[in-house]
This record gives sequence, C-alpha cells and structure tokens, in this order.
Amino acid sequence: MRPNIVTEAGISTRLNQWWSSIPFITSGVVLVCGVIYLLCLLIGYDSYAEICFLPSAVASHFQVYRFYTSVLFHGSLLHVLFNMLALVPLGIELERIMGSVRLLFLMLLLATTNAILHLVIAFLVAYNPLYPVPYLVNECSIGFSGVIFSMIVIETSLSGVQSRSVFGLFNVPAKWYAWILLVLFQFLASNISLLGHLCGILSGFAYTYGLFNYLLPGPSFYSSIEGLSVLSVCVRHPGFILCTGGTTYGQLPTYSNTSAAPSTLINENFLRNISSWVPSRRTPTTQEQEDPRFPGRARTLATAGTEPTAREANANLHARHTAANTVRVDATVTPGQADTFDEELKKLVGMGFEKTQAEVALAAADGDPNVAIEILMSQQS
Repeated sequence: MRPNIVTEAGISTRLNQWWSSIPFITSGVVLVCGVIYLLCLLIGYDSYAEICFLPSAVASHFQVYRFYTSVLFHGSLLHVLFNMLALVPLGIELERIMGSVRLLFLMLLLATTNAILHLVIAFLVAYNPLYPVPYLVNECSIGFSGVIFSMIVIETSLSGVQSRSVFGLFNVPAKWYAWILLVLFQFLASNISLLGHLCGILSGFAYTYGLFNYLLPGPSFYSSIEGLSVLSVCVRHPGFILCTGGTTYGQLPTYSNTSAAPSTLINENFLRNISSWVPSRRTPTTQEQEDPRFPGRARTLATAGTEPTAREANANLHARHTAANTVRVDATVTPGQADTFDEELKKLVGMGFEKTQAEVALAAADGDPNVAIEILMSQQS
C-alpha cells in the first residue's frame, strides 16, 4: 500500500509550513527575540543589568529605554524558546483579528503599561510603612512573558470559552486561567518575576475593561501606517494582515461601554462588570458603537443578553443567501465592483477564513464585509 502523503513530508517541510502560517508581526517578534539571544550568545554578552527592567535605575536615571529592551532580551535558551512557543498561538489568533499594525501597537502599549505598573507597585511595596520589601526596586527583570500574560487575558476574553486546559492536564475556569498560570510558574520554575507577570495580567484586564480606550488611535491611524510607501514591502508580504480600516463587526469582547465619558468610566455598571469577571455572549445590535480594542469579529461578549440558536443562525443565513441570489439575477457587475469584491475576499482570507466559504458569504452579503463576517461566524458557532 502506498504510504500516506502526510507521513512522507519531512521535518523541514512541516517546519516551513508551520512558519509560513504565522502572520507577519508575530513571526517578526519571534525572529527579533531569537536573533538577539543568538547574538548575545555568540559575543558572550551577559550584562543584563544594563538592559533589564530595573525600577531603581528607571526612577533615578530616567532610563525609559528599559521598558522595551527588557522585553526583547532573554536569559537562557529555555527562556526564549518557552516564551516564543507561547507567543505564537496567541499572536496568530490576535493578529488575524486585529491586523498586523494594530497588534504591533498593542504590544508596544502593553510593554509600556506593564513597565509603568511594575515601577509603581515596586516602589509602593518597597517603601510601605507596614511591611517594606526593598528588594523589589532592585529586581532585574527580562523577557517577553509579561506581554504574553497580557495577551493571554485578552485572547481568553475574546474567545468566550468557559474553561481552559492547563498544559493539557486539567481544565480550569477561563476567568482563573491567567491567575493559575501565574501561581504554577512561581512553583515550577526558579528566578521567575512574580511582579512582572502580575503586571502583565493587570494590564490585560485593564485593556479588556476599556481603561486604555483613550490611548488607542482611530482607524485612520492604522490606515495611514499601512499606506506608507516605506512599508509597502511589508504590506505586500503574504503574512501581513490589514486592519480592514478598523471596522468592528459588532461590539466585541468588552466589559465596559466604550462610549462612556472619562468622568463616568468607573461607575455602577463598571463595578458590576468587574464582579462578573467573564461576560456571557449576546447578539450585537446595529446601535452599538465600534470598539477599537477588538476589531474584525462578529462574535460578541457582554454582560447581558443571549446568543441566537443554531436554527435561527441558519435561517438568517438562508434568508440572506436567497435575497442575495435574487438581486444578482438582474444585476450587472462592473470591473470596479469585481475589484472591490476581490479585495474584500482577500481581507477575509487574511483574517483566517477559508477562501471558498468566504467567497460564498461575501456573495450572499452583496459584497458587504460586515455582513459576510457575520455569516461566517454564524456558520462556525
């Protein structure tokens, strides 16, 4: 019997297929961290005190560059391998939803807020009058794991799952997943920065609860970045995912209303949402405003409401498909419309949808990408 084709593929082929499936920014971060570690290994660089996140140095000498150098450097081969293997699935999921430029901005934002929280908490705990812990301001931290913990919180909120598997051994409630990982790593590994990981979790929750909304640029910012001529080579890269104009197809995983004014950001609803931890799913309404934190998905999470049944979703899909077919019988397609259709189809494929399904959904939606994504997500539900 002829052997299965899959078994004939070599390890190098499988690695190439796996690497080509990783989007642009995620693979770029993996490359940068890997190359930096290899260069340090080759030249014998081990002066991590110069580049790590050291609260005392940041405060006394205003060495803000440590916010970012500490994220890119790693202390051992196991350290960089574990962090990058953890980053890849999270980065793939978030980059396909948000787009490449938006994910890069998110990583920079999380690295900054993690460092600020780390700095503030370290000094508060080190110099508190009740039980001072002075060593925290002299703790030298490096590694991408703080940002990874933030991404775990965001991706868990975005997925809407009720439970998560811990190393494939046992399942835990999704709302406790990041906290359980925090505790496990402290027991299973040495030289782990508890405060660095804790600040990553806090930044992730702050982002999902909308506390960073006023730090997020509008859709035009991402579009202008993607339109820069100096980045044209990057944009044309097969793994580069456009932000699709920053349009949100429904109000996606959110714990607070993004339209709230700054003075009313912390109110009864916000505190009630904090206590609920993980919201339930509901169907987005046309009146809901764009949420700049989680673009690109029609699946919605919120603190109230219900999700349509599979029968209702199939009925809506059939009605849309029938209506679209009726319109297309007498319609004439111009070359400009065909080009627009192809562009929207490429965007849907870039977001991770299967090409044939995306083409059918886009046709059923009369070329409207918002409706097409709703159709595709209803099929996956």
